[in-house]
Amino acid sequence: MQTLLADARAPLRVNGVEILSSAIDEAVAELADAPISGADPTADAEAMARYALAIRELLRQRAVELGLPIDADRPDAMADAVFAKEVATPVATAEESRRYYEQHRDRFTSGELVHASHILFGVTGRAPLALVRGKAEETLNAILQAPDQFETMAAERSNCPSAQVGGSLGQLERTSCVPEFAQGIFGSDEIGVLPRLIKTRFGFHLVRIDHRVPGALIPFEAVQDDIAMMLTEQVRLRATRQYVQLLAAQADLEGVTFASADGPLVQ
Repeated sequence: MQTLLADARAPLRVNGVEILSSAIDEAVAELADAPISGADPTADAEAMARYALAIRELLRQRAVELGLPIDADRPDAMADAVFAKEVATPVATAEESRRYYEQHRDRFTSGELVHASHILFGVTGRAPLALVRGKAEETLNAILQAPDQFETMAAERSNCPSAQVGGSLGQLERTSCVPEFAQGIFGSDEIGVLPRLIKTRFGFHLVRIDHRVPGALIPFEAVQDDIAMMLTEQVRLRATRQYVQLLAAQADLEGVTFASADGPLVQ
């Protein structure tokens, strides 16, 4: 998939319309609190700001071409209006929803509880991702050899407040965890220290499952509408990404160029 890459040293223009440096600075400031792991956070904020502003201008120009209302104070609403007019999003069928349900039955279990503890190696953008991962893997290997050291290691190394109680997270429900963490600990019968790290938006987690309480499978009919909405939204997001890529490919861009890569630049 093609994604947008920015040249932070060049002026930013979209079909001859220049994006003011002050607008870029404002966008960088908004992104400053969300650095990307494993890279220079300032450079990434600059790049992401350029991506966002270029895409916003592309959609504004397309809205003008389509004769849609322009509201500079509501760019998201303007983008949604363009997408609604030009991007077709098929609704998920009952068969597609049923297939997803059958393939992910573990996600539709009600009442499943997990008592767990963890050691978090937080990712903040200040340390290289490889260094953080290496520290987490080193600790995991040590604990697999000496599980009784879990609480001590948690107190010494975890970046979570739970370090004060030996890493204990207490009793967890699937809905009480971020999705990537829930996926890593629910839906299996594993007990004890997991032999792998769980990566989430917060960093790398070394996890010990202390106890499990099995749940009951929710009937398909009870979740069918929710599944259909989720699948339809996934299709919509893919379609809008492709649409923005097409607009960018047809545009005269300066300060933002195309390169073949995968990344979360057009969301």
